[in-house]
Amino acid sequence: MKKLLFIAILLSITIVNSQAFIGKGDNKFQLGVNLQNNATGINASYDFGIGENISLGISSSYALGVNDIINAEFIDRFDVRGRFNANLGNVINIDDNFDLYPGLSLGLRNFGGHLGVRYFFSSGFGLFTEFNTPIAKYKSGTLTPAEELNNQFTVNIGASFNL
Repeated sequence: MKKLLFIAILLSITIVNSQAFIGKGDNKFQLGVNLQNNATGINASYDFGIGENISLGISSSYALGVNDIINAEFIDRFDVRGRFNANLGNVINIDDNFDLYPGLSLGLRNFGGHLGVRYFFSSGFGLFTEFNTPIAKYKSGTLTPAEELNNQFTVNIGASFNL
């Protein structure tokens, strides 16, 4: 009986550790490619669970492959954002390893929204994709092509890690 109880506890811990989002205290790090009009780059983000379905985090992107016709300086290529996520994986209950997370972000260029999905293949590794769009840009009027970098619809695709 003790062995059976031990195995049940061990399996429960394994299942909990392989969930895509476990709630308060959860730590996720994501690294991937950033795709946008006139540029490709890298994106890194970190999210920390503060509640059962809520996380706060930070995300940063840097545009590496900018079209030659755009005169983009470092400040045009770089963006950093604070973010809020509503982690809905356990609400929609598709799979324990699946998480859908809509959210809002406040960055150097705009106030925006994102919709992300991540799926974990093991307790520590998964894949993610995010769709980001500005809701309100800080600079009104017509933007130069360099100012449009990180200030337009973008897609991030990459690896997600449990920390």
